[in-house]
Amino acid sequence: MDVDGRFLLAIGAMAVASYACRVAGYLLMGYVPITSRVQGALKAIPLGVMIGIVMPSVLAGRIPEWVGLGVVFVVMKATGKDVVAALAGAGAVALCRWLGP
Repeated sequence: MDVDGRFLLAIGAMAVASYACRVAGYLLMGYVPITSRVQGALKAIPLGVMIGIVMPSVLAGRIPEWVGLGVVFVVMKATGKDVVAALAGAGAVALCRWLGP
């Protein structure tokens, strides 16, 4: 199977852009005073990213995604650990898809 050179160039450009965004964020945040408001905003970013990833699937209205969202909610309330809740939700979606039609 041949790999198109434009494809490899696109992958490389995306990798460079991603790395540049990370480095720029790290370097520029050195000049931002960390107030309580900035700290609150930084703590909210992971939740915003997760909502942006999950909501399109949930809004599609399929049962496995709704079950997974419910499992995430219950596990998060029970344990308070977001990684455990995310893994449990992903496992619930996978189990529902495996068992379902």
